[in-house]
Amino acid sequence: MQTVAAWARHHPVVAYFTLTFIISWGGVLALGSPYGMPATSEQFGKAWPVVFLPYFFGPVTASLVLTALVDGRAGSRRLLSRFGKWRVGIRWYAVAILAAPLLTVPMLLLLSLVSRDYLPAIFVSDNRPGLIVMGLVVGLVFGGLFEEPGWTGFAVPKLREHYSILGTGLIVGMLHGVWHFLPTFWGSGDASGALSLTLFLPPCLFYAGVLPAYRVLMVDVYDHTESLPVSMLMHASLTASTLFILAPSASGTALAMYYVILTGVVWGIVALVRLTKRGLRGALRTKEAGVS
Repeated sequence: MQTVAAWARHHPVVAYFTLTFIISWGGVLALGSPYGMPATSEQFGKAWPVVFLPYFFGPVTASLVLTALVDGRAGSRRLLSRFGKWRVGIRWYAVAILAAPLLTVPMLLLLSLVSRDYLPAIFVSDNRPGLIVMGLVVGLVFGGLFEEPGWTGFAVPKLREHYSILGTGLIVGMLHGVWHFLPTFWGSGDASGALSLTLFLPPCLFYAGVLPAYRVLMVDVYDHTESLPVSMLMHASLTASTLFILAPSASGTALAMYYVILTGVVWGIVALVRLTKRGLRGALRTKEAGVS
């Protein structure tokens, strides 16, 4: 046990992701395998709430365990203090809540000129209040509360000690995407239990393309705020928007095309933010040189 603890203290990020995957994927394998891998669409519809429960507990559980093991009581107090950091300025709340909708709505409206399947769900739903409530609950609880105390509460600060915002965002974003692979595979069976590429591939494009880019933006926001509530809201907004409130009815190739375009848009915003910050730093240095 002491050897494991010593290894974790020397390799905290590797230990964190290892434990997260063990808990999350271990739960999916243990509870999902009896239904088949992948499960039939009928079995998935019945069993997913039970199968996915330990999966979502992985990031937050690993964070609490590794924080106590690696950083002791002082680290646990620092983690808790980030939960209470609410006063960071209204503009950061605006960024956290509005970034995902502003990235998706204009694009979906343009694509809807080609096919109505791209219209956001909120535009065509017969139960808009229920759709909004479901999106907010799932986003805040499963996306924000269960995940961000791990990804942002533990992994991001450790990685920022050695990597840039871009590097940290890429590492966390890519592993966050891979984390979704097994449950997506388990839930992508057709009526006979065979893997349906129509169900499996489009989400994988989202996880591989959109999540790393969006995570870079999240790391940038966290660098300015060090606020877990803001990070939780930013994650919740993406989940609520893309999976529920603004989700298009498109599927298969059409959905895959949407995710490819969304990937390009989000990475374009990442590039624009980085170029703008670089330009501001250059202007500041020029001004300081002129003053001196």
